[in-house]
Amino acid sequence: MLSLLLVSFLSSWVTALPATAPCSDSLPKPVLGGATITSFTAAVVHNYAVNITGESNNWTSHNITGLSFCQVNISLTHVGTGDLVNNQVWLPITGWNGIFLGIGGGGYAAGNWQSLAPAVSRGYAAVSTDAGHTQSNSSDATSWALGNAGVNRNLLLDFASKSVHDMTKIGKAITTSFYGSAPKYSYWNGCSTGGRQGSMEAQMYPGDYDGIVAGAPAINWNDFTPAQQWPFTVMNNEGFAPEQCEFTAVTAAAIKACDHLDGLTDGIISAPGLCDFDPETLVGKNYTCNTDGTTRRFSPKIGVVVKKIWQGPVNSKGAPLWYGITPGTNFSSLAPTETFANGTTVPLPFNISDSWFRNYIFKNPEHNTSTITYTEFPALITQSHAQYDTLMGTSNAHLASFKAAGGKMITWQGLADNLIMPNGTMNYFDRVKKLDPNVMDYYRVFFAPGVGHCGGGSGPIPNDVLMNLRAWVENGTAPDVLPASSAYAINGTVRHQNLCPYPLVSKYDGKGDPAKAASFSCAESF
Repeated sequence: MLSLLLVSFLSSWVTALPATAPCSDSLPKPVLGGATITSFTAAVVHNYAVNITGESNNWTSHNITGLSFCQVNISLTHVGTGDLVNNQVWLPITGWNGIFLGIGGGGYAAGNWQSLAPAVSRGYAAVSTDAGHTQSNSSDATSWALGNAGVNRNLLLDFASKSVHDMTKIGKAITTSFYGSAPKYSYWNGCSTGGRQGSMEAQMYPGDYDGIVAGAPAINWNDFTPAQQWPFTVMNNEGFAPEQCEFTAVTAAAIKACDHLDGLTDGIISAPGLCDFDPETLVGKNYTCNTDGTTRRFSPKIGVVVKKIWQGPVNSKGAPLWYGITPGTNFSSLAPTETFANGTTVPLPFNISDSWFRNYIFKNPEHNTSTITYTEFPALITQSHAQYDTLMGTSNAHLASFKAAGGKMITWQGLADNLIMPNGTMNYFDRVKKLDPNVMDYYRVFFAPGVGHCGGGSGPIPNDVLMNLRAWVENGTAPDVLPASSAYAINGTVRHQNLCPYPLVSKYDGKGDPAKAASFSCAESF
């Protein structure tokens, strides 16, 4: 019902607007202070087709065909930097809904041209950027991180913040020229790096967007990025790397032990903060390897390795420096391993965090990060903060200017996020709330049990966060819940569940159909 109301409201004022200017190089070039436009082209693209699988910028899979739009390519360089930043604006030829949309990236990619297609197919004028480096390898910054004088801080600044602010100004100007009127509203839509970019906009450029969807945001960069490297460091220091099927068996055991804590046994840990399962109790017991069906025995060191990975990085006194992945989350992303034909298993690093260590901390793309010790690790986090907080931290909890500008922001994240620790997102929201107890007036955070990074997993994924944000911005309907659904079948049906604004939790009523949203309500605790 809520989704129908949103559609009814949002369609009540939207008139499909056609272009009033030709899609050609004659469109006025935008003016951008401190930068020079080096290239500007515009042309109509007919019958564009793309198949995007999985979650992309808070939308589900898209198989788009027959899309036509005006594609504007703008390249620019910032004075005195030698950079070359490419931007694309895609504009519906007909059916523009009057709204401008900024689209985020993932990993080290600041944007992705293909991700503009779902936006344009929905009637949005949309923009994205490459921040001055290739989009093709989002997991490694080696190709652009370092220059002759060390770290290329100009390109890092482009990636961190400047490129998104620039593309927003450029995109709005071109949209206004093409349609003959300014966008009625401007929104940001992104997840992971895109979530960090959106959060950065709220922190640094609060007037750029009326509303921001910042999914699974890569904020607290100099905390969570080193924490992503922690599992690799643990396995190297302990001298033990388990096969992935052993990790999978540990996850299954954790779910079995903690699944019921939320009052519903459904194969999902909805209350990871209450899960006190001790993986060391598994040592010596048998498990079935999910890859080949063989019966095996848990290794002597599996308990200590898993416990340390769940705990997250600590200092020499054992005090936590950041968070680990939550129990029930798969290990394969941040704790990958490789098993050879002779039975030997070795740890592998997670490329994004490993690239950060090699290029930005050690400033040597060939540095052997497997030699990092427990003793050295805390100082490396300190170094990351000292050198890059002002550029990449994205942890400023002062959102007073965003509030004053009338902005609204929604963050959502899976509680089984396999890349960015959800506790870090809670930490950020708690700090914002400490500064402003009325934070819920303009910023709300929702957690999805059983969901991985920006999607995936077996839990309920929000149906359309952007539509909920628009209702909040355009008619003041604050999202008390986010309607969500998943492919995880209960009694043969798709599961529906409303996600609740943190710190509330979505609690099962104990008697209703667990596949229906009406069987859950928002509560202070389980």
